Amino acid sequence: MITAVRWFNAENLLFSAILFLVEFIRGAGVISFMPIYGEKTLGLSLDVIGIAVTAHYVTDTILKLIIGYLLDRISARIVVQVGLALTTAGIAMLPYSHSPWMFILASALFGIGISPIWIVCLTRVSNERRATQMGYLYTVWFIGLGAGPIVANVLLDYTQFGTYMMLLIASVAALALSLLMKPGRAAGVATIPFMEQLSILQRKLRQMRLLLPGMVLQTTGASMLVPVLPSFATDHLNLTGAQYSLLLIIGGGFTVGGLMPLGRLADKLGGKKWFLVVGFACFGIMLYSLALTPSFWQCLLLAAILGLSYAAVLPAWNALLASYVPVKQQGLGWGLFSTVEGIGVMIGPIVGGVIASRIGVPAVVWYSAALFGLIGLFYLWFPFHRFTELQSDSRKKG
Repeated sequence: MITAVRWFNAENLLFSAILFLVEFIRGAGVISFMPIYGEKTLGLSLDVIGIAVTAHYVTDTILKLIIGYLLDRISARIVVQVGLALTTAGIAMLPYSHSPWMFILASALFGIGISPIWIVCLTRVSNERRATQMGYLYTVWFIGLGAGPIVANVLLDYTQFGTYMMLLIASVAALALSLLMKPGRAAGVATIPFMEQLSILQRKLRQMRLLLPGMVLQTTGASMLVPVLPSFATDHLNLTGAQYSLLLIIGGGFTVGGLMPLGRLADKLGGKKWFLVVGFACFGIMLYSLALTPSFWQCLLLAAILGLSYAAVLPAWNALLASYVPVKQQGLGWGLFSTVEGIGVMIGPIVGGVIASRIGVPAVVWYSAALFGLIGLFYLWFPFHRFTELQSDSRKKG
């Protein structure tokens, strides 16, 4: 009970509000607004829009490492405020971005403010209730990211300018909330010389070398599906737009509903192995089942199980990763690991698009399902005793 009270204090609730707004802006802007606004209003070609979206994710991914380093050395308040100011500037530039380079630059600036608040939240999570607290953070993240496109799609049916103003106002609101953050670096963080930090991180990377391929493959497998899901739903599953929306709501709802309970269960049982093994295996099996052209009601059931599988994986995976984060380098450590995971986010859509164009859209789902099945088998073999030893060492050093 004491841990819960400490976690749900005013400062962490403030971080949660900023995180929600930032992910809401990302979902509404990148997934819904920018592709439509860039093509219909600004008259830009689809390849330019694709480059702009890639620029957003590249900026977000690459800067995670730099931002993590900065968070270990200067006030988180300054880092978050500067990032959100640049994000607001990027959004403000969109109506004036008639040339391709301006639109790409605006999108890149838009991506800068996304990273800091997430890494700040990660550094505030305690080891004692990590899965529970990560379940809460993932819930906030998922609701924000999911609500953004839904609200934007509704508004875009009536007004593009109104949708743009919603993005701008949300960004300004996030920036205003960041002014309430307390100054100063995180407690317990030591300023270590840069070369010494690199030495520590190199040692950690050697310790977790078995995890590195999985980190990239997990995000690659998920992001492979992004460019093909709408066409897969309409052409292969024969779903209407309303049915596809309901499918997404069911999957997302079960994910959000399962994050906190499954996170608490993972903390209570004290083991993460079977959450990862069963979660990834179920995810792969459900994806493969979707490729077998089930009925609409079967699709809803599969979406619900997919959501619960995802909810089981996220907190447990974060708890495993946390054991490799240097105690005195929370910002830099999480920044580095988020950057590695971001590699999969960048290459996944490209891989999915190539497979879809050469073999077919259902093949993307099959390959993604096989990938998640293999990851589940990998965690069945993974030496979790090393994870336990690392956690014990980190607590002694902390």
